[in-house]
Amino acid sequence: MRIFSRTSIATAVAVSLSAAVLSACGGGSGSGGAGDTQLSLVGFAVPKAGNNAAEAAFAQTSEGKGVTWKESYGASGDQSRAVAGGLKADYVHFSITPDVTRLVDAGLVADDWDAGANKGIVTDSVVVLVTRKGNPKKITGWDDLAKPGVGIVTPNPGSSGAARWNILAAYQHIIGQGGSEQDASDYLAKVFANVDALPGSGRDATTAFQGGTGDVLISYENEAILARQNGEDIDYVVPSDTLKIENPAAVTTDADPKAKAFLDFVLTKEGQEQYVAKGFRPLESVDGVDVGTVKGANDESDPFPAPEKLFTIDNDLGGWEAVNKKFFDENDGIITKLLADSGNS
Repeated sequence: MRIFSRTSIATAVAVSLSAAVLSACGGGSGSGGAGDTQLSLVGFAVPKAGNNAAEAAFAQTSEGKGVTWKESYGASGDQSRAVAGGLKADYVHFSITPDVTRLVDAGLVADDWDAGANKGIVTDSVVVLVTRKGNPKKITGWDDLAKPGVGIVTPNPGSSGAARWNILAAYQHIIGQGGSEQDASDYLAKVFANVDALPGSGRDATTAFQGGTGDVLISYENEAILARQNGEDIDYVVPSDTLKIENPAAVTTDADPKAKAFLDFVLTKEGQEQYVAKGFRPLESVDGVDVGTVKGANDESDPFPAPEKLFTIDNDLGGWEAVNKKFFDENDGIITKLLADSGNS
């Protein structure tokens, strides 16, 4: 039985906003006490474990002493729209850069938020293919996703930033082999025909796959590693060509100064090592990060193999402004139309 998310984007945003407010009101990794500073973090669901580890390490520093957190997690686009709509945030951590620039346009984040050496990015990963234990469908790369009888789980690009990385990686695989845009669109049509579930967020997609839906999950490498750390009996494949995932974070214009101190900490060797331990690749802009052994990786002593081709949004796809117009425009986007034609929108 195929499971499709047919909820309109407007309804999804409303539900997400409600859920985000409830999550924030419920507290995060601590409750405030006398002299404590409570910060509000709003983010997409995937880096929660890394954020919590970084928060704990930050609390051991002089700047972080006494800092507690309210946290709200959900689909990246929905979370960004929630902040733009009034959800309080001192620190935001989203899947894709446009979810931060939405807040720049709303006057909630400074326009120079991405001026540093890291260009606003705080976590890196790559798109991978997660399979059942033993890889019974013999998935080795992107071409296998278009074969008959392969059930796919991937989040919905209408709400999820993770979904956009996933689908763009698949599209660019064809272009990178010398295929035309029509070839890439034809390939994606076959992939969408194999979709068994299109959940609202990257984390929801992982949950659906863990619950037994589909044969292969298109996901972040760190999600696969974290799932294994949590005891999930899965395998994953790093395709020979894939897309580099770059997740941004920023402080809001009226944030408590401790939020900027936390962002600064995240961009240190010690901060990055907290995310590495949860499966994220270290930022190239941060020197001296000790990767060491990462539990749950295919090779724990060499956890982050270099793909033969690693595509990027800026170098291979023209940047997010061009990508959103070309692929995700609500009327004329290539992927928007393909999803509608497949019945999975």
